[in-house]
Amino acid sequence: MHTDASGSAVAAALGQVYVGKMEHPVAFASQKLSGSQLEWAIIEKEACAIIWALNRFQDIVYGAHITVSLQYIRESATKSAKLLRWSLSLQEYDVEIKYTKGSQNVVADCLSRV
Repeated sequence: MHTDASGSAVAAALGQVYVGKMEHPVAFASQKLSGSQLEWAIIEKEACAIIWALNRFQDIVYGAHITVSLQYIRESATKSAKLLRWSLSLQEYDVEIKYTKGSQNVVADCLSRV
């Protein structure tokens, strides 16, 4: 799952990797941020994108191993009660969080800016 957050929206692209490491798209989603969410720090917006995407695609991803592109939520969780709550809510999923360069996260980046 690829997620991204811009100044005003969050987005996700869900894909499935087949034999040969070819990823095929399964679903796409985006949503505008509300008034109070617009004031959040970028790390909170990025973390919100992950939580929102997992909830949005829960019927598809629950019970499956998921790789999500963001590493800072676990490192920054102790600095914010909100991030700590979100980090704890990730425990119900089999999630591997990794960093992906913005230039390689094109689909979710585009969806969060449309």
